[in-house]
Amino acid sequence: MSPAHRTEAADGAGPVESPPAGGARAPRVVSGLVVRAGGGGLSLRVPGRSVAVGVALCAVLITVMGVSLTTGDFELSVTEVVRALTDGGSPGADFIVNTLRLPRLVTGVCVGAALAVSGGILQSLTGNALGSPDVIGFTNGAAVGALTVIIVLHGSMTQIAVGALTGGLATAAVVTLLIAGRGLQGFRLVVIGIGVSAFLLAVNSYLITRATFQEALEAQAWLLGSLNNRGWTQANAIALAVVVLLPVAFALSRRLSMVEMGDLTATALGVPVGRTRTVLLVVCVALAAFATAVAGPIWFVALAAPQVARRLTRSSGPALAATALTGAVLLTASDLAVQRLFTDTLLPVGAATGTIGGLYLIWLLVTESRKSRA
Repeated sequence: MSPAHRTEAADGAGPVESPPAGGARAPRVVSGLVVRAGGGGLSLRVPGRSVAVGVALCAVLITVMGVSLTTGDFELSVTEVVRALTDGGSPGADFIVNTLRLPRLVTGVCVGAALAVSGGILQSLTGNALGSPDVIGFTNGAAVGALTVIIVLHGSMTQIAVGALTGGLATAAVVTLLIAGRGLQGFRLVVIGIGVSAFLLAVNSYLITRATFQEALEAQAWLLGSLNNRGWTQANAIALAVVVLLPVAFALSRRLSMVEMGDLTATALGVPVGRTRTVLLVVCVALAAFATAVAGPIWFVALAAPQVARRLTRSSGPALAATALTGAVLLTASDLAVQRLFTDTLLPVGAATGTIGGLYLIWLLVTESRKSRA
């Protein structure tokens, strides 16, 4: 078969054969699904496994959402939940679903997706499985900005979000300056990020010591990362951030997969590497900052979700859509677990993700160490 009759899919998963210029033979797909538009002038290949994984993750997420809305101290049937969601239920069911449970659930879904995509972008840009906003310090930087607004300025939710975004971007700028001229790849970024994160953690502790007793209690509870008492103010804020930022990340996912191949290769393929890295880094920091502003620092979702999504889809690229769904499932399932298993106390979801994520981080460090020695 001549080169003119052979095209490669963007994700490198395999070739798609197209018929000769004068032939009538239908195209044969080696693997995956080919979607054609514009009379065949535009072809998009979607790997079948990625579609199956996406459908499965959506099913799991819907199941978790259903269990979250129907169970608890006051159990409701599916019919009662549906009626409450469509303004046809009783006042009690309406209050339980629309005031107590649904805002928390929406916040969890959006925060999980935001953290996961943030981690997926950063891991792809750095080429390092340890490249995560909470490991490198972006999350602690956002926490510094948010705590400054909470303790010093006594600001509103909007001001807290702006403070978190400012702190996250400032941290990203500092880390970028510290590794200037050496690129984002390798363990150098991780080591510098861990140092910056430790410094910012000390700043957070200092801010708490300067607060009043009540402010210190509230700030410390917020630093644990929690979805407790989250209402529509927080849910709407993070939902708006996700609606604006995730499409930008998805639109640049193909460029991101090319940047993973190396700057020279990406440039040869027509990707503006510098501008792409800058935009994606801003999106990464903004997603982590808004998620932190709404729920506090929730550890290890950004670290684990992208790796889980890659293993599920067996994709060599970033797989950002699957990553977002994986993050939403991980956080909502963890929050459901802490609500139902620890009914006597309002355990923050950050405790669950921190416990599971700590074990995952140990395993990841051991694995990466073995790879580097090999």
